[in-house]
Amino acid sequence: MPMDFLRRIENASFPLAVTDTTDIHNVAVLAAAELIEAVLPPATEDAADNKPAIVLRITPMGRSELKRLNRESTG
Repeated sequence: MPMDFLRRIENASFPLAVTDTTDIHNVAVLAAAELIEAVLPPATEDAADNKPAIVLRITPMGRSELKRLNRESTG
């Protein structure tokens, strides 16, 4: 799930290369929601050709969402 991925990268060092296909999808979803800034690889039909997605940063909106999620999980 994209929000689980966002939590996983919360304290990562950026830029962050992401190579797992599922995680690349999560990056695309989070970037579309403007929760992160990322450079996405071009779509290809051959999974062997997949290049990494690069997460540049978690946006302020993404940080706010993480705070909200953390409050919900502890409250």
